[in-house]
Amino acid sequence: MTITYRSDIRVQPLRTSAMDFDVVQAARVSTLGADAVTSDGSTEGLINFLMRDKHGSPFEHNSMTFLIEAPIFVAREWMRHRVGWSYNEESARYRELKPVFYVPAEDRNLRQVGKAGAYRFEPGTQLQKNIVRDVIREGYRHSWNSYQVMLRAGIAREVARGVLPVGIYTSFFVTCNARSLMHFLSLRTTSELAKAPSFPQREIEMAAEQMEAHFAEQMPLTYAAFNRHGRVAP
Repeated sequence: MTITYRSDIRVQPLRTSAMDFDVVQAARVSTLGADAVTSDGSTEGLINFLMRDKHGSPFEHNSMTFLIEAPIFVAREWMRHRVGWSYNEESARYRELKPVFYVPAEDRNLRQVGKAGAYRFEPGTQLQKNIVRDVIREGYRHSWNSYQVMLRAGIAREVARGVLPVGIYTSFFVTCNARSLMHFLSLRTTSELAKAPSFPQREIEMAAEQMEAHFAEQMPLTYAAFNRHGRVAP
């Protein structure tokens, strides 16, 4: 099996039941009861009020499901988000993983400057880029060959997988709502509109940017209010 190297993170929207009016109906039930289902009125104004004053629960009555293809180290960081998120991931206990590995793209910053909590990343030299590419690929080749040796010897997949690095790609389903997604975006993207600074790892930010584009398309008024009020989840 030929080893494949990738530098992308793939986010594929699968199912979406999410629109701005979902938020409005959920909010109006508090004052209109069952009549909220057939109510009308200012959608944009109410959403802006809810976001501004941190009334968060109306933003939970929607759903977005994505298929993610990313290296394992991205998946593990992602799954730190637990409230409002559901996950199902492919299992290396039950199937042999494919030899697909992550190698940073040429434009990926490599040098960390500063101390924890107050650092930045800067581009590496061409020598550093070459070292990263060659050393990572060599490590992957060695790990994959070791994995194959164990499988061919009849070793169980759940044991053999222990030799695989976190740079191997995994695939998983994620389902979230707008409120949980906004919290994810507030931590996993950088934006001049954000009230609080964020320092995401670039690889998970690549995924977050794709999810943000889908969110903006499906719920434009909610997305606009999120940005207007500092990109803080209500």
